Amino acid sequence: MNAPTYQGANQLLAQVATASNDQLQAQLLTLFCQLAYQQGDFILSSGKHSSCYINGKQVTLHPVGALVAGRLLFSMLPDGTQAVAGLTLGADPLVSSVSVISALENHSIPGSIVRKEPKGHGTQAYIEGPSLEPSSLVVVLEDVVTTGTSALKAANRLRDAGYQVTHVLALVDREQGGSELYRQNGLEFRAALT
Repeated sequence: MNAPTYQGANQLLAQVATASNDQLQAQLLTLFCQLAYQQGDFILSSGKHSSCYINGKQVTLHPVGALVAGRLLFSMLPDGTQAVAGLTLGADPLVSSVSVISALENHSIPGSIVRKEPKGHGTQAYIEGPSLEPSSLVVVLEDVVTTGTSALKAANRLRDAGYQVTHVLALVDREQGGSELYRQNGLEFRAALT
């Protein structure tokens, strides 16, 4: 799937802006099938073996995929969301996409990136992004959830920083334990696709 031309970009933006969530989910599924799904013998980041691999970044870093994913996740945000965040690297394009879509919707929601390790210089921060008020409601984003440990790590870092984190939203749930882990840790979980 090629990137849209500049002239076609305005049409695409208008189509995505007026699409229903069902239409966005169908388009997202098509993109995942075309760009991200592979069969073989893989070891996932969770350490589990799998006969299939879903490389979410193939979709979230694609111009159409970023637009569709951002619009769909934006529509899934709970009321009162003040920021979105996620663990680098899988969540980076999602955080940016949702933040850009929020600006287009005249409801600006800033994004933050949670580092796996603290920054080795300067502020040595775990969290990069605009400063938020203490107790701000931050929603964690993830591309593909297997066991759920990546998004949980981000949620815990954000909670340690004083933010209120009650939700995790993902593009794909592999249904291999992530939703149970989130529930055990007081997080509501929704995925666009399973």
